[in-house]
Amino acid sequence: MNLQILLAFIIYFALVLGVGFYFYKRSSSMEDYFLGGRSMNPYVTALSAQASDMSSWLLMGLPGAVLLFGLGEVWIGIGLAAGSYLSWLFVAKKLRKHSVVAGNALTVPEFFSNRYKDNKGYLRFICSLIILFFFTIYVASGFKGCGVTLQTIFPEISFEIAMVIGAIIIVVYTFFGGYKAVCWTDFFQGMLMLVAVVVVPLAAVGALGGWSNVEAGWEAVGVDHFADLFWDGGSPLGFIAILSLLAWAFGYFGMPHIIVRYMSIRDPEEVKISRRISLVWIVIALSAVVLVGMIGRVYLGEDVISSEGFNAEHVFIIMAGDLFAPIIAGLLFAAVMAAIMSTADSQLLVASSSITNDLLGKSKKYSFSENKMMWISRGVVAAVAVFALILALYGGSNIMGLVSYAWAGFGAAFGPLMILSLYWKRMNLYGALASLITGFLSVILWNTFLTAETGIYELLPGFILALIAGIIVSLATPAPQEEIVREFDEAQTYTESH
Repeated sequence: MNLQILLAFIIYFALVLGVGFYFYKRSSSMEDYFLGGRSMNPYVTALSAQASDMSSWLLMGLPGAVLLFGLGEVWIGIGLAAGSYLSWLFVAKKLRKHSVVAGNALTVPEFFSNRYKDNKGYLRFICSLIILFFFTIYVASGFKGCGVTLQTIFPEISFEIAMVIGAIIIVVYTFFGGYKAVCWTDFFQGMLMLVAVVVVPLAAVGALGGWSNVEAGWEAVGVDHFADLFWDGGSPLGFIAILSLLAWAFGYFGMPHIIVRYMSIRDPEEVKISRRISLVWIVIALSAVVLVGMIGRVYLGEDVISSEGFNAEHVFIIMAGDLFAPIIAGLLFAAVMAAIMSTADSQLLVASSSITNDLLGKSKKYSFSENKMMWISRGVVAAVAVFALILALYGGSNIMGLVSYAWAGFGAAFGPLMILSLYWKRMNLYGALASLITGFLSVILWNTFLTAETGIYELLPGFILALIAGIIVSLATPAPQEEIVREFDEAQTYTESH
């Protein structure tokens, strides 16, 4: 075991855990624990949103896919960059205002429930089930990424032990610090991730003797049209394939762990600052990661890539270890862990809030003090983590597959409902329930029976069907009550001095 790499990891993890303990002393209420008291500055909000968005998919899943299949995989990145920007543009500011007007909602399920005066809690209950289902899958992908990363760096550790170590670190600082700890650790992790993805491909170009050698290397790659944007895996990309890859954009409108960042920013007028910062971050990060896969194909060579046991998702880790001194490599490896941790911590917190705030907190049967609720929430964090760890240990899907499924589930279930809730006054509770259930079921059924047959990513039909269901059912049922309409109008003109 390389002691310099280990030292870099220990320093990094000590800092992360230190942040968690610091905010443990400063989380005195549920609003603090789940939403940071709506006091987050736009810079932390922006980097936290992007870091929590990308997960192990950024440094492992996407560069691995590009390395194997070529530049055609970049359409996912184009869709994500566009989706992120459009979500900041059309959802962030309106949601920040409307969530305050709608009973100071702290979570996405609570916002939907308050928005439609769902006194019986149907929306909260269904939303919470969807969040638990898909976040358990999503967090499992993070834990699997932890195991892959730590075992690759430290071969002496078994895959199972590596996953457990990563899971414990994530749970501990989320358990203690809550939302502020998650946001501030994500802020620093977002900066580390950006530096890491930029320096690795630049160093690889230098090691290969310049860009002209990289381009020459693509000609010898064992995949036809490897550097062609309209080819993927040696085959031309059709319209349906490109549309399916671009459809990843729709996920941003319904991703609870990203949307909650919009609700926490201290002033709605500062959203535009966060939007610009996040756009710059995501464009640089995704471009650099695509280069990791493209250059990595030449750097590693066809013999290595075709060898038995080679895992394309390790390309960033292999290149960082080869190109840099151990202490620097250790920090770059920590960036991979940062990508994983910055997503898993946010997801655990949102899953916890769904049980604690949206179910127990609204229950008429049980009554808990805020202090007890915070400790129950911490217990839920640990419980969800245990289930996710079991799924990661015994589930067969790869990181990309797990993320893809969960991304589609959230995008289709919550995305259309969020857009209709913020922009359409005529939307009612019946339409909201129809949209939510249609999006959820469409993704599951399409993924099970039609994705392989049609080649269409389940998020696209799920999103469209959920949008249509919400509109048709709302128009076919009574108009929303006067109080809901008045609150909708109030949200449009809300200011912080209101």
